[in-house]
Amino acid sequence: MKKNFLFVSYDALITDTAWQVVKEGHHVKYSVDDKKSQDVGIGFVPRTKNWRAEVDWADVIVFDDVLGHGILAEKLRQKGKLVVGGTKYTDRLEDDRSFGQNELKKHGIKILPYQEFNYFDDAIDYVKANPNSYVIKPSGDAQNYKKLLFVGQEDDGLDVLRVLNAYKKTWSEQIKEFQLQRKVTSGVEVAVGAFFNGHQFIYPINVNFEHKKLFPGDLGVATGEMGTSMFWSAPNKLFSETLKKMEPTLKEEHYVGYVDINCIVNGNGIYPLEFTSRFGYPTIQIQAESMLMPVGEFLYKLAVGEDFQLKTKPGFHLGTRIVVPPFPYNDPKTYRTFSKNNAIIFKKPHLDGVHLEDVKIKQGEWTIAGDSGIILVIAASGLTMLQAQTQMRNRIKNIVIPNMYYRIDIGSRWYEDSDKLHTWGYLREL
Repeated sequence: MKKNFLFVSYDALITDTAWQVVKEGHHVKYSVDDKKSQDVGIGFVPRTKNWRAEVDWADVIVFDDVLGHGILAEKLRQKGKLVVGGTKYTDRLEDDRSFGQNELKKHGIKILPYQEFNYFDDAIDYVKANPNSYVIKPSGDAQNYKKLLFVGQEDDGLDVLRVLNAYKKTWSEQIKEFQLQRKVTSGVEVAVGAFFNGHQFIYPINVNFEHKKLFPGDLGVATGEMGTSMFWSAPNKLFSETLKKMEPTLKEEHYVGYVDINCIVNGNGIYPLEFTSRFGYPTIQIQAESMLMPVGEFLYKLAVGEDFQLKTKPGFHLGTRIVVPPFPYNDPKTYRTFSKNNAIIFKKPHLDGVHLEDVKIKQGEWTIAGDSGIILVIAASGLTMLQAQTQMRNRIKNIVIPNMYYRIDIGSRWYEDSDKLHTWGYLREL
């Protein structure tokens, strides 16, 4: 049966998922708050200017972010609506780093030592008194400035002190709170996530590896995300020692959606770094590519609280973001000069593995929309990571966008990381 889906977004993150549901024949309306993102998805997904006026029309309502969406979703669920989205509590898990760390500790999950600060002078004094390697992590709204996260490399913390002094002069107005977290000097960065139906986790779980640096080889400035590799798994040790322990609380909250914990792991243990209590981007695009269940059916079953087995493709799955200038920076002049309204051209008329980000249809042609410079996600799958990488690269060859750039090495860390994770036993299915 066809359903009515209402997608609610701050800045058009959920465009691709809404488009998948449109293609499946469901009725869809899409609301975007951000003024600069009003053209994103035009021509792909029907829009509405007032999502609240469409609540009675909708069979399923999908929220795509935190930052207050959880409260809205919570209230609508209390009124009997079917909602995919968070709660005030789950929003805070992601927005408030210290709260998230305290909740991990409360649930019996080991965490790294950290200190929270509101003033740079206090943090500078702390590092001087406690020399060590640290990670600087802005909290609250400031954590959206991904370039401000700094991973120290020097054991005495002198590089962290230099960065703190620089931030004190240039970012004091924007960064009102931040953490200094002890750095794990060796290990593998890996995330474990799963979908939750309001009562329990839906299996299989998802093990994924983010690639945040701009250039291949994990070089350059930190971005929100340049690509992700992943595989689906039965519950394993990594899951049971982290996310699984949150299940009773998520059930009490009636949380519906995806939740993910990013970790550093080594032979000594698992060290959770942060929550994602919403769909991840481009994680959800890659997950959709690897599902064998229609996206609309999946969202509906999740929202009604059905206990079901998610059917997925075997093997490995990955995706890379295609971006244009000035990404990852915000420079309107550069964007207007090099990127705005540029055409997106496909050499051959097929869209295998193509997923939307800031794109619109203008006069029948795909063109760049919004102002982020994040244009497409190209996803692929294979029985081996190498097969998935080869498929992704071949799919990219079909696309022409002036000045586009992307990482072709998504998934390459797996060849070393897999040996370590298997040796330490974290991927052992339970």
